[in-house]
Amino acid sequence: MKRLITIILILLALSCKDNNTNNNQTAVEVTNEVSETVDRPFIWEGANLYFLLTDRFNNGDSSNDVNFDRTLETAKLRGFKGGDIKGVTQKVKEGYFTELGINAIWMTPIVEQIHGGTDEGTGVTYGFHGYWAKDWTKIDPNFGTKEDLHELVQEAHARGIRIVLDAVINHTGPVTDKDPVWPEEWVRTGPQCTYNDYESTITCTLVANLPDIKTESNDNVELPPQLVEKWKSEGRYEQEVAELDAFFKRTGHPRAPRFYIIKWLTDYITEFGVDGYRADTVKHTEENVWEEFKTECDYAFADYKKNNPDKVLDDNGFYIVGEVYNYGVSSGQEFDFGDRKVNYFDPASFHSLINFEFKWNSKEMEYEALFNRYFEVLHGDLKDFGTLNYLTSHDDGRPFDAQRKKPYETANKLLLSPGTSQVYYGDESSRALIIPETVGDATLRSLMNWDSIAKSPRTKKVLSHWQKLGKFRERHPAIGAGRHQRISQKPYLFYRTFSKGNYKDVVVVGLDLELGKKTLNVSKVFKDGVTLHDAYSKQDVTVNNGNAILNSEYDIVLLEKK
Repeated sequence: MKRLITIILILLALSCKDNNTNNNQTAVEVTNEVSETVDRPFIWEGANLYFLLTDRFNNGDSSNDVNFDRTLETAKLRGFKGGDIKGVTQKVKEGYFTELGINAIWMTPIVEQIHGGTDEGTGVTYGFHGYWAKDWTKIDPNFGTKEDLHELVQEAHARGIRIVLDAVINHTGPVTDKDPVWPEEWVRTGPQCTYNDYESTITCTLVANLPDIKTESNDNVELPPQLVEKWKSEGRYEQEVAELDAFFKRTGHPRAPRFYIIKWLTDYITEFGVDGYRADTVKHTEENVWEEFKTECDYAFADYKKNNPDKVLDDNGFYIVGEVYNYGVSSGQEFDFGDRKVNYFDPASFHSLINFEFKWNSKEMEYEALFNRYFEVLHGDLKDFGTLNYLTSHDDGRPFDAQRKKPYETANKLLLSPGTSQVYYGDESSRALIIPETVGDATLRSLMNWDSIAKSPRTKKVLSHWQKLGKFRERHPAIGAGRHQRISQKPYLFYRTFSKGNYKDVVVVGLDLELGKKTLNVSKVFKDGVTLHDAYSKQDVTVNNGNAILNSEYDIVLLEKK
């Protein structure tokens, strides 16, 4: 996408002692002396990523709602509810994600799940969430087909949206009467993790009845007999074995459990051209596993690009973000197991981790403290790396705004903070997070509230706010990946700048402003005569005597060069 940029960044040393300005950073002046037409780059570090549970987002094909006789009565919100890949594609085509400013979609795992139901103490549950794999080589029919995934990737890419899948290497699904345990050379069924130290976090099962893959093993193992029987009944045994033979011949890896799974997961890259993986349960698996996984992901992505040059979006590498449960940016690049610390930030494994701390920082900090903290972290301890921030998620029982009373503050803090933003499905529409009669994380996983979006004036107003901020963020890498500097404390005004090659981006944002007429001093950023556009009120303004003067009914401005 082309856009006209008329910006030169000139760094000026400041010794300003005004209490309303930062005095530890330099200011930027923008002139209109140079005009360049430059592609806006896609920057993972500043992306706006939408996380959805495939089964709960949108039902695009009701004919696939029941498979494998998954008909047991389940506890509330613990069975399949009909959402599928076609449902996601439908919303992509309708422009829902585009209007929300989303440029990447992370979906929960879509591989075939266990066929039976199980009760972990929260009531009978099926693998609707996707984290209970039975067969990594096949898409679960409840979620759709290979053709459905091909269409989703194609339609998303046509709109500049990346697709991120979810990788589970740590465990199989639970054992049920329909899903026998895998052989002992593949999995352990005990002891259960106590999480007291490194060993009791990795060499153990996460919970009871969740067989743990022996990812530490380098022993050659045969395919599980139940998988062999399944593939033969489906008429694809010879094909799968031939592909495995080719993989192990090319890589030289032992036929150890983890390498089978790595091969199966990277097939989704070479066949469908997905753009990234969120890696599940990272701290419960040895660090070398993720280095090996990244190596094969990078190979598969390069292979896909070579074989599909007409489908290549850009020169970005394959994106992998890790879930190290309870990791927070305050610990820098290390996670503390109690008896040892592990650095997961490594170009050989992870460029970014999910940040479990952001919701607490958002509760404790006002805007400037929050924004400046994350600017400093990402240009300090995490320089050259990234972080994925969230305020609501699928397995965090203490979200930032559980009662959905602060949807505007939620949007402002999430979408305007430095770092990659994770919008959890329904954040933008205040989907309920407290569902009566649910147990555990089921309350976080209700059906997307499409009816409320269509009929509720309040929901429409909230959604509009998220759309304006989301599209502004998507248009401006400076928001998530740029440098932050406060202009004034009252009115609260800041700017962000970003440059990459010949591309330069600068924006000014104001929050908690007076309603009605606003006189904003933007002289540090824009010269007199420059025409700006407020993306929130959708009005233009020309800088005069260093000021941008607007009159709007809102307390927020999003200023960009027109």
